[in-house]
Amino acid sequence: MFFKRKRAVLLAVAIGTFMSALDSSIINIALPNISSFFHASLSTIEWTVMSYLLVISSLLLAYGRLGDLYGHKRIYLLGFILFTIGSFLCGISSSVGMLIFMRAFQAVGAGMLMAMGPAIVTDTVPPGERGKALSVTAVSVAIALTLGPVAGGFLTSVFGWQSIFYINIPIGIAGVWLAQRTIPEENERIKQPFDFIGAGIIFLALISTLLPLSLVEEFGWKNLYILAFMAIGIILLAGFVFWEKHTKYPIFDIHLFANRLFLMSSISALLNYMAQFTVILLIPFYLQKLRGLPPGQAGILYLPMPLMTMIVAPISGVLSDRMDSRYTSSAGMAVMALGMWLLSNLKADSDYLFLIGGLIVVGFGIGLFQTPNNSAIMGAVPGSKRGIASGMLATVRNIGMVLGVAISGALFTSSHNWLMTLWKIRGLYGKELEKIAFEGALHITYMVGALIAFFAVITSLIKGSTRIEQRVRE
Repeated sequence: MFFKRKRAVLLAVAIGTFMSALDSSIINIALPNISSFFHASLSTIEWTVMSYLLVISSLLLAYGRLGDLYGHKRIYLLGFILFTIGSFLCGISSSVGMLIFMRAFQAVGAGMLMAMGPAIVTDTVPPGERGKALSVTAVSVAIALTLGPVAGGFLTSVFGWQSIFYINIPIGIAGVWLAQRTIPEENERIKQPFDFIGAGIIFLALISTLLPLSLVEEFGWKNLYILAFMAIGIILLAGFVFWEKHTKYPIFDIHLFANRLFLMSSISALLNYMAQFTVILLIPFYLQKLRGLPPGQAGILYLPMPLMTMIVAPISGVLSDRMDSRYTSSAGMAVMALGMWLLSNLKADSDYLFLIGGLIVVGFGIGLFQTPNNSAIMGAVPGSKRGIASGMLATVRNIGMVLGVAISGALFTSSHNWLMTLWKIRGLYGKELEKIAFEGALHITYMVGALIAFFAVITSLIKGSTRIEQRVRE
């Protein structure tokens, strides 16, 4: 009976994780249709993506604390309900402004799903099966990344862009029913006040930091408003640390960072997603701009990376339950660094098998790293703070995504412009100039991505032992 219930709980978490991750990618391919429908510019329509990611990233730590105070199941169910209602409201939006606002509302629920999933899994399974069970998160995200562009393209072309939101409604209702029936009720929580001041400070701090990062590719690092917002964000982050150290009931226990395992595993996760989204951002441009492939064919060629992650993540989860996971996670980042080095050598006429091989190596490394590292983060804290750890895990994932896109986009653009000028002086023009500049910029950007992945090898190795008997802190 316990085995059946455990599988049902994992399924409920998988559905929520899948839905929240899917809606960060499925909308991208529908943006041109939405733009035409509302007669809105692309820069305006992009806020349907931006509002979703910014709201999620800025609220995850608050959700982690709320889960610890009021129950992980309760917050997870509320997230499912809000996400489903938000999906319906997105589908019936009558203006682009309403759609952007409803995407932000949808993100409120999606953040709860993201923040509570790992905590619920950790609550449900014994420590010796934690790694294997937590692979459900990595697999769900990989499936969402794989199906997002494909499902979005099909639904948009056949049923219209509204269908990418309506499809969430029956799945959301089923998810609420399953979660309510299968996720066990938790013991009575210690009643403590919620730190609204801390929640407000970290929300404003992350918005002030992530918003300019998401716009840096368009406006550049030297833009006065970008620099001003970044400075405000850093000041607010420092203020948040000061407040959390001195308040009686903090939203985030700063002392968790004194735990080397928790700190280094969190940094490793941040670096992993930074490197991962360097690949995700630039491969479509390489295939469509340099190679001239249509979007559908480019999407198929991208699939080997998330598919390999789906295959390897459960295996690495089993391994992390049987051995010190610092070795599996560091090996994963080493493999990922190797894959990014391979991709840095892509040329305009490279064989597609070389591209597929590089993506498979990167996907293998991601799958080998993520589950053991997630298990280390969740196992490094006592049961009363699993919501905080779960929220932190989701936060570093989203910040890593934004940083990866911002840094790689800015680096590629600046390198491309520099190489265009350099080779133009040397007498190159036209398509040959564009080809050489693109290849050089891609090489530089992916080498930096490989270096970021290599740093994660180091942080994974020095985080300390993660043997089961050492990481159980009930």
